[in-house]
Amino acid sequence: MPCLSLHRFPCMLTNCIFFLSLLLAYMCYLNLQIICSSDHVLQTPFQGWLMAIVMALLSGFAGVYTEAIIKKRPSRNINVQNFWLYVFGMVFNLIAMCVQDFDAVMNKGFFYGYSFITLCMILNHALSGIAVSMVMKYADNIVKVYSTSVAMLLTAVVSVFLFQFNLSLAFFLGSTVVSVSVYLHSVGKPQK
Repeated sequence: MPCLSLHRFPCMLTNCIFFLSLLLAYMCYLNLQIICSSDHVLQTPFQGWLMAIVMALLSGFAGVYTEAIIKKRPSRNINVQNFWLYVFGMVFNLIAMCVQDFDAVMNKGFFYGYSFITLCMILNHALSGIAVSMVMKYADNIVKVYSTSVAMLLTAVVSVFLFQFNLSLAFFLGSTVVSVSVYLHSVGKPQK
């Protein structure tokens, strides 16, 4: 059994803090899912839990895979990478449009019902996608998750002032866990 030497202890402590921050973020995510779903923790049926687990696994896989694709060729322009990453999305959306709304698109046109707000939302999502791809290229998937969590916290705080949103104790506890997790992640990131 290898002996634990004191010169390796700071590195081990740093790794421990890093993984503790990830565990806190995961617990916060689970807490938010339970709070948003119902007042009773065990009210969700088995299929709901199974689908939530599958969704979390697919989301995690997609994030890591996207990061790998973006970082695979660092010399390639980020906009070209975005285009090739979203070709699948365009194909699936085109298929869904043909299956669900083919008659409406043929009769009224593709842009029927679009308003200024709709165009603003499309622009917002496009710019958000570019920002996320920049984070994925120059940082990593975990930083993206933390930035999304912090953005949700800031949105809730702004909503208090703009829309008189009432913050609950569960939200306060969740935001505390997110804040501690972000701090621990920034302090305890393992050195390469």
